[in-house]
Amino acid sequence: MGLAEQWQRILAGLPEGWTHVELRLRVREAAKLSRAAALLGPLNPGRVGNEIRFGISRASGVGPEPTRRLLKRLDAEWIAGALSITWHPVRDAAVETAVDRSLVSGWDVLLAGLPEDWSDLLCRLELDSSDDLPRAALLAAPLNPSRPEKDVGFDFRVARRFGYGASPQMTRRCLGRLDEVEIPGDVVLLRALSDTFPVATQGPVWYVDGKVL
Repeated sequence: MGLAEQWQRILAGLPEGWTHVELRLRVREAAKLSRAAALLGPLNPGRVGNEIRFGISRASGVGPEPTRRLLKRLDAEWIAGALSITWHPVRDAAVETAVDRSLVSGWDVLLAGLPEDWSDLLCRLELDSSDDLPRAALLAAPLNPSRPEKDVGFDFRVARRFGYGASPQMTRRCLGRLDEVEIPGDVVLLRALSDTFPVATQGPVWYVDGKVL
């Protein structure tokens, strides 16, 4: 089964209303790994061993249909492999509680779903109301928030060991400040990289919709 068809099957099995999913591609022939990563360049893939990992978001970046077209390029070059889900957020509105929806709780759940060697994240804080945006940005100033277009909330970067971005601990403290003043929202993972090692740089750079983040 081709990679584009594998993605279509995964897509059909995702819950209604999904916003983000993390995938891994295990390339069958190691010699084709670099070429596969190059063809998937718009997804900002990360390499771990013989795997390529990347995220897909319906809210920003490369969406489901562009992803299918990218995977068809791999099929066209006879790059075979297995595509599978590594993580996607699931929330049942019927059983969701105020505690479950706290931003700190959402952050903890997000981290728990990441691979052990994650190094850099691009995240988004989606707020329920635009009225909360100025105060939320002020309380979360250490995250260096940037405003995405047409969205209520802001994007921020997290660096686990070094490089550009807030530490996971600082991120949790900032989200806790928002919880304390009862600003509701959701923390969403947009991009993730594993085992990066910057050389003479401050870390990786993401290009999203023509912008450097």
